[in-house]
Amino acid sequence: MRFGPEKFAVVAAIALVAGTVGGPTAAAERDHGLPLGPRGLPETRAVETLQPGVTLTTIVRGESDPADGWTVEVAVPGGGDDPDPDAPPTAVADRTHADALAGALSGKGFAARVEDVTTPAVADFAGGSLGFRVRIGLDADKAAANALLARVRAAGFTASAVFTGWDGASTDRGPWRVQVLTIDPKKFHGDLVGDFGPDIERRETTSVLAGARKATAGVNAGFFVFDPAAGAPGDPAGLGVYGGRLLSESTNGRPVFTFTADARHAGVDRYSWTGKVSGRGTTLALDGINRVPGLVRNCGGTDDDRPTSHPLHDTTCTDPDELVAFTADYGTSTPAGPGVEAVLDRQGRVTEVREPRGGALPAGARSVQGTGTEAEALRAMAVPGARLAVSGHLTDERGRPARIPQMAVNGGPELVRDGRPHVTPQADGMVRPGDPSFYYGWAAKRNPRTIAGVDGHGRIMLATVDGRAVDSLGLSIAESAAVADSLGMESAVNLDGGGSTTMVVDDKVINHPSDAAGERPVGDAVLVLP
Repeated sequence: MRFGPEKFAVVAAIALVAGTVGGPTAAAERDHGLPLGPRGLPETRAVETLQPGVTLTTIVRGESDPADGWTVEVAVPGGGDDPDPDAPPTAVADRTHADALAGALSGKGFAARVEDVTTPAVADFAGGSLGFRVRIGLDADKAAANALLARVRAAGFTASAVFTGWDGASTDRGPWRVQVLTIDPKKFHGDLVGDFGPDIERRETTSVLAGARKATAGVNAGFFVFDPAAGAPGDPAGLGVYGGRLLSESTNGRPVFTFTADARHAGVDRYSWTGKVSGRGTTLALDGINRVPGLVRNCGGTDDDRPTSHPLHDTTCTDPDELVAFTADYGTSTPAGPGVEAVLDRQGRVTEVREPRGGALPAGARSVQGTGTEAEALRAMAVPGARLAVSGHLTDERGRPARIPQMAVNGGPELVRDGRPHVTPQADGMVRPGDPSFYYGWAAKRNPRTIAGVDGHGRIMLATVDGRAVDSLGLSIAESAAVADSLGMESAVNLDGGGSTTMVVDDKVINHPSDAAGERPVGDAVLVLP
């Protein structure tokens, strides 16, 4: 470690027995291990001090469950579209479509079963039955499941091999692997920062971001654009504030994790953002900051966005008529395309009008791009030499003006509020109307997760949970809330997870990222600096 064991390393192994997810998760349970699986499961915890005020706790709970195995899950035709990547297309549908598929499989010689998929109620979603899935076989050997999968695909069906331990059943015995960074502001003398690397439009791995800042530790942070068709890969898909500079607008209404560099103030907040550009007696509304005009990842923008102005996770809303402001943080060049761009110097004077838009920004400069009908409005305002004022402000959950936080990374859904589980997938866009497969794959099933929160002593906690593996099952969203609560978090939010979930300590990735290619480049990270 950076600080030798003779100074700071404290390692302890603790055997614990925990209650079930369905049981209480308040203070009385917090001393008895994680609320995962049945009572009596083995659990160990190793605690290590990384630097003054920063500890790493590694928790391993449970054991391999012989009841779990590999099965083939078959896509249900006609049940929906655009599912989560971790569930096959239309993995969950109504009973009529599921029964029809099972009949078609039977006609090809496969013994299919139809299973009702249920999920627990949370704060703003009633849960219950999501619909029905269709599966074939159950084998302890993945190779046998893959052989069956090949036969199913050869028969003309869309399917995948999945491990039943990822389903989220409360009877599963594990195992689970959880790692928690705890930053105690009373002892911490370093800096806690959000970082996105050299520029916004390029993704970097968490380990690269940590190495560039010589960080003691770090975790991946917010959701970001992944597909170039949805914008600039790496662009935060929600609020991004770094060192007091607001560089990405909020997904209006969705939760964010805010904190100060000294770690003395942190929490889960909800903001909405509005911006404007003014000049020559005219004021125009801004649509965004540092993103490709017309593409709004995770939605939650302005009233003219389609299909919605409300948050809708993993969806790209569109708006052909936009004004978007840019800083030099965006990248080597602003987005190119039809429309108008006004380049402004440090004093806000228009130094250049580009048409079409796109190009490098001089040091200290910024710009405003207009597309569609907004291009015409910007063209009339952006006369060379004229001064334009670009501004934006945040409002809180109650609609009151709010200060820009020192650091903020986007997330969702909320997991814990006022010391109790408070899960909000409906408000935060994880419940897609008419598409139960998305909620099934993204929230109901177990996945790798990254969680940020604050405990009752004001300590910041950053947790990663490995998943999509047989040696660590991952967590559903409801389980994530229960785990955050059991760790003592008084407020908590889910950050980006899945293949993005990464924890780095002293230049080494210490968890097991789930992507086959290894560690995934991400949009930003939360880093603990010495």
